[in-house]
Amino acid sequence: MKTILLTCLAAALLSGCMAPAPVPVPVPVPAPVAYAPPAPAPVAGVSGLTERKPDLCGASKNYASAIGQPGSVIPTLGVTNDYRVVEYRGIEPQDYVPSRVVFRLDAAGTITNVDCG
Repeated sequence: MKTILLTCLAAALLSGCMAPAPVPVPVPVPAPVAYAPPAPAPVAGVSGLTERKPDLCGASKNYASAIGQPGSVIPTLGVTNDYRVVEYRGIEPQDYVPSRVVFRLDAAGTITNVDCG
């Protein structure tokens, strides 16, 4: 009985000797840095072109009606320019041809976007 009493007394005395919980130290947050995009580089293969023109191939006016249709209709659209079909998660070379029409497909093979490049 004395052993239990002494053990409880020792535990009570030692609990007061524990180190206090650590105080969180504030971490300094760096100030936001203003981002300036780099100057446009010339596009390879096209002299004098320094930026990608949004609709140089006429995709939005000539082929916008193809959006929402299956990719199998692309050969029937009568595309007179070069064109590329980019499948869902497909690998697309990074060469830029402003006059080329690009058809982008989703996982089901439906045309989701038509642009130039």
